[in-house]
Amino acid sequence: MRIGLIAIDGCFGSAVASVIDILRVADGARGDVDPRIDPIELAILGPKRRVTTTASMSLSVDHPLSESGEFDVVVVPALGTLTAAATHDALQSRDARSVIASLGRLDDATTRIAAACTGVFAVAETGRMHHRRATTSWFLGPEFLKRYPTVALDLDTMVVVDGNLVTAGAAFAHIDLALSLVRSISPDLAQHVAKLLIIDERPSQAAFVAYEHLRHEDPIVVEFERFVRARLDEPFNVAFVARSLGTSRRTLERRVRAALNLTPLGFVQRLRAERARHLSATTDLTSAEIALRVGYANAETLRSLLRRERRRS
Repeated sequence: MRIGLIAIDGCFGSAVASVIDILRVADGARGDVDPRIDPIELAILGPKRRVTTTASMSLSVDHPLSESGEFDVVVVPALGTLTAAATHDALQSRDARSVIASLGRLDDATTRIAAACTGVFAVAETGRMHHRRATTSWFLGPEFLKRYPTVALDLDTMVVVDGNLVTAGAAFAHIDLALSLVRSISPDLAQHVAKLLIIDERPSQAAFVAYEHLRHEDPIVVEFERFVRARLDEPFNVAFVARSLGTSRRTLERRVRAALNLTPLGFVQRLRAERARHLSATTDLTSAEIALRVGYANAETLRSLLRRERRRS
């Protein structure tokens, strides 16, 4: 597999480094796992001969962006921004516009595109994500939905695969993205690399969604999250919650959907699943006791929820 990693000035240094390290470790270890696994060739693509990341890491560019179509996979790392305004400005830069143009010329039949964090914005700029599932940095979810309303954004999942598009969440989700690419070559090789580098499984961003970064985007959603989090052990009634927050059920459902791409009940289920996993890992409570603490009458109902969440991940 030939993988081209795009790099431009100001891209997120640790993102680029983690992708490089994981793919090179995978290539070095493939013979130990299965000698039949083909080589993993990694090259740096860019708009100029040398680029500098946010960590002041200087990279030599192996191929110009015009040769992106010669690779099996093209990876777009984070732009190195943390706010909606900075991301907007970065997307307008000459280098970013060159990247977007080159991505737009790729043939879906021959080249996969993989992106993480704010790099997903660059891919969305091409129009390739219309009516496709994707994820990005959880704290930029509202801005992403404003810019690209036809994308089915899934902020609950760390890596989303939709056809030839692979997207991942915030910052260090580049690790998950790189492992996903290795897994597409060989699940055994991906598992081996994860063990070598001590990479834990992180299937979800759900624990981080809808908190302080949404305060200035939609205060109703923030208050909703706080209200239900404090009452996860109680039955959920969306009409009651709406009245308690001083709004209507329709308004609450619309605002939660717009901010999170989830129904109010769907979001409560995510919170319950995350709380249950935390209690399971940090306490000696039985499954039945944990179920009661997250609003379920019995352990089987909770297990059913967790199975659904795993399938979504």
